[in-house]
Amino acid sequence: MWYAIIAEDTENSLEKRKAARPAHLQRLQDLQNAGRLLIAGPHPAIDSADPGPAGFSGSLVVAEFESLNAAQNWANADPYFDAGVYAKVTVKPFNKVLP
Repeated sequence: MWYAIIAEDTENSLEKRKAARPAHLQRLQDLQNAGRLLIAGPHPAIDSADPGPAGFSGSLVVAEFESLNAAQNWANADPYFDAGVYAKVTVKPFNKVLP
């Protein structure tokens, strides 16, 4: 089943994000390589594709996991979580309808 992983950043997380980004992206690439990643990306803190020093307010990942528990465990092991980028992570089942 698909699961939405919705993360909210701590304040002033940009430098922590930059430091942990390679490891974070590798985990996403692993999901993509396994055919289990639907979409992933950050939420800019301002209305801009490149928010610059304003940074990001969180992230969204929609991926396939065996269970809600497996999705939660994967989210809890994210390098951004360990680096203090994420203040809160919510994992919910997701039904893909379109496209």
